[in-house]
Amino acid sequence: MALREIRTFDDEFLHKVSRRVDKVDDHIREILNDMAETMYSTQNGGGLAACQVGILRRLVVADMGQGLLKLINPQIVESEGEQLVIEGCLSYPGIWGKVLRPKRVLVKALNENGENITIEAFDELAKCLCHETDHLDGILFTDKVIEYVEIK
Repeated sequence: MALREIRTFDDEFLHKVSRRVDKVDDHIREILNDMAETMYSTQNGGGLAACQVGILRRLVVADMGQGLLKLINPQIVESEGEQLVIEGCLSYPGIWGKVLRPKRVLVKALNENGENITIEAFDELAKCLCHETDHLDGILFTDKVIEYVEIK
């Protein structure tokens, strides 16, 4: 495993749409493992999309306290409710803002073994999965911020 450099601020990779993964193999698993190690090595890291480390593939890792998720081609297929949340982003260090997100989401994806999985996520995990899947479409939390806030 290796730490990857996180792309920040107006890096062009953050604004591009990521490509689907057609084959889950050892290379994809290595990228996911590197992404997880990179996420865990940062402060306030709850999720990371592959584009944030310069790879335009539909890969996400997330851990909001319930254990590590490694998702390939994640897609939000249902959303419900609303929550006003405070978000930050590893690609925008030190910047925080209020964003409106669904309270519940249903996400379909492949796991690291290429198996179909479905995740029902609420509250913080729902926020995180929305944030990371937005990254895969070149959408940043700064595009959705209602109001910037200071966190000390």
